[in-house]
Amino acid sequence: MKALIIDDERLARKEILRLLENHPDVEIVGEAANSEEALALIDEKEPELLFLDIQMPGKSGLDLLTDLDHAPEVIFVTAYDEYAIKAFDVNALDYLLKPVEEVRLAEAIQKVKDKISLREAQQTENISKEALSSSDQIFIKDGEKCWFVQLTDVRLFESEGNYVRVYFNNYKPLILRSLNQLEERLNERQFFRTSRKHIVNLSWIDGIEPWFNGGLRCTLKDGKEIEVSRRQAARFKELKSL
Repeated sequence: MKALIIDDERLARKEILRLLENHPDVEIVGEAANSEEALALIDEKEPELLFLDIQMPGKSGLDLLTDLDHAPEVIFVTAYDEYAIKAFDVNALDYLLKPVEEVRLAEAIQKVKDKISLREAQQTENISKEALSSSDQIFIKDGEKCWFVQLTDVRLFESEGNYVRVYFNNYKPLILRSLNQLEERLNERQFFRTSRKHIVNLSWIDGIEPWFNGGLRCTLKDGKEIEVSRRQAARFKELKSL
């Protein structure tokens, strides 16, 4: 299991490294002293787990997570227990107070292993499920209203909390799904995850232009503008042959 240690204190990073010597199945692929360094390492190394401090100069650990399209599993390691509730609000698997106890670290790592094993089992179970094609029809229900919609007519999926707004024709109902769930069923040649907030129908893109921080901005045929995150921009360019 690949992991990153992100903490502005060098001694704190070294202590985590020392404790992890008892966990040879956790491979530390890098260290970062701030969120900017961490973003670059996450893009490069694609870790499955972050040991993440919250209070750091510049962007906090919580700010870092909001910049990620697909966040790895997270174990917060910090001296400030006042952040515990907020840490679990962003789905951190565990929360370790400094100085870290070996027993608590082992418990946290086991939680990560259990979650990854469960996810892999679910992926194996779903492997027989074919991706939906653009010609497939889906059923959407929002309150008392219902639609059968051909996927080719859906131009955009937009995350809103625990719901996703589906844009088609002149409608935009909400469904109780996550973008991650939808992404697993959609054909990647037709639908592209531009960021943690949007999945777009590639055939509905009318224009593309460079945007901030190495990202892109695409304009749909209905005029709506969607940002392509820096992390997804390279793959997006390949798909669109830019």
